[in-house]
Amino acid sequence: AKTKKKAYFEFLKTKIDIIHGPNLNLLGKRQPAIYGYESFESFLSNLEDKNKDIEISLFQSNLEGEIVTKLQESNAQGIIINAAAYSHTSIAIADAIAAINIPVVNIHISNIYQREKERHKELISQYCTAGIYGMGYDGYVFALNYLKKQI
Repeated sequence: AKTKKKAYFEFLKTKIDIIHGPNLNLLGKRQPAIYGYESFESFLSNLEDKNKDIEISLFQSNLEGEIVTKLQESNAQGIIINAAAYSHTSIAIADAIAAINIPVVNIHISNIYQREKERHKELISQYCTAGIYGMGYDGYVFALNYLKKQI
């Protein structure tokens, strides 16, 4: 009986997908002066511990089409996306965000407007519900809290 009860309550949990684009699997190792030394897995574990009422899933891919498919197939109530370099180049990811009926918060760990000029233009932001830039991993906390209020 406990298993069925737990499964029922798991079913009722709000689900948030975090979708990561290229090179974000290297967080904690890649350019720590920009992205910090903490791995995202370590941060995510702490985020999950503080949000037991929410099912948080992480998907990371270096492949544009896999990100598009994940967006299209998501059954979450909200999505936090850090499409990384694809934010600036992918019409396909922008179209996928525009096509789904799920609130999407766009995240960048660094402030893209303080970086190279080619990072200043984003193709996906116009289809996202909100955007957070330059707040490090705290941006994910703010995005999660924002989505909790929207759902």
